[in-house]
Amino acid sequence: MAYLDAASTEPLHPAARDALLTAIDAGWADPARLYGAARRAQMLLERARAEVAELIGARADEVSFTSSGTQAVHLGVLGTLAGRRRAGRRLVASAVEHSSVLHAGQVHERDGGEVEIVGVGRTGRVDAEAFAAAVARPGAALACLQTANHEVGTLQPVEEAARACQEAGVPLLADAAQSAGRLPVPGGWSVLTASAHKWGGPAGVGVLAVRKGVRWRSPLPEDERERRRVPGFENVPAIVAAAAALRARSAEAEAEGRRLSALTARIRAEVPRLVPDVEVVGDPDLRLPHIVTFSCLYVEGEALLTELDKAGFAVSSGSSCTASTLRPSHVLEAMGVLTHGNVRVSLPRGVSEDDVDRFLAVLPGIVRRIRSSLGVR
Repeated sequence: MAYLDAASTEPLHPAARDALLTAIDAGWADPARLYGAARRAQMLLERARAEVAELIGARADEVSFTSSGTQAVHLGVLGTLAGRRRAGRRLVASAVEHSSVLHAGQVHERDGGEVEIVGVGRTGRVDAEAFAAAVARPGAALACLQTANHEVGTLQPVEEAARACQEAGVPLLADAAQSAGRLPVPGGWSVLTASAHKWGGPAGVGVLAVRKGVRWRSPLPEDERERRRVPGFENVPAIVAAAAALRARSAEAEAEGRRLSALTARIRAEVPRLVPDVEVVGDPDLRLPHIVTFSCLYVEGEALLTELDKAGFAVSSGSSCTASTLRPSHVLEAMGVLTHGNVRVSLPRGVSEDDVDRFLAVLPGIVRRIRSSLGVR
């Protein structure tokens, strides 16, 4: 099986595996206690926090670990809105944010707040001027902009948005789930969220960083752990492994990014040449190195993914986050592109050129057979 769904989750990085096995024995105790085993766990936890902080450009005391990237986003959005309630009740977000941002916005609306959505162009890149204008209007309490889109890979103008937010005195939450460990973290953010299993760390570790000076108040019952931002017992071994994976991925990001960019560029060029009536979506240049997405006219995405699975390829639909709801992808709808017959290929670390060659070899026949079964020639 060729695994080509790294945007969903990366296989565990070898550095993370080694760190995890060591930390399971050394970091199992409660880091909040005062005996020897607990102090060792506390030391491992704080060392991991310092490593992650350095790699994302933060101070160690600004970083908290959550139980997932989704929880980090929920706490980042709702906590910042709660802390800035007197400044305003309006949340500004792009139309292609991850569903975790949009769901937090729905909670905010049910609490009497307002959500303003800023549109994107056909490549999935937010309109920076419209975003700046929305932030500048009175009543904006928080702005959210992902570093890169999880479905089509398009990079967003985070630093440009951050400058507009700073001028307006509005904090910016940057969701770096897809880019952390692959690309440098853009500057200017006030709140940053990320997810360890996206960069080859274990699942169950998210990162929430809140800059000093940003008003933040927990939307949950207060807990003493993680600087009172995240309730619950820390998974110290997993956090240690997450930090090890982030350091390893960051060190190899430039070289591996160039290699993956060349492979995704090849897929972007070859798929429309080999398969008729295909639209490759996402920005052709301003994009993540490992994601390429295309849509096939006259083909249902689920049928295509099922046939690719039978042929030995694990890929997903660009609408994978909402596949279980059977609703079209809100990202593709916002971009104004075809929402059916969509395939997201996301290349993991170390993927071989042979896997890409075989994928390009089998895809045309699979699409042709599905179309033929529907009477489309």
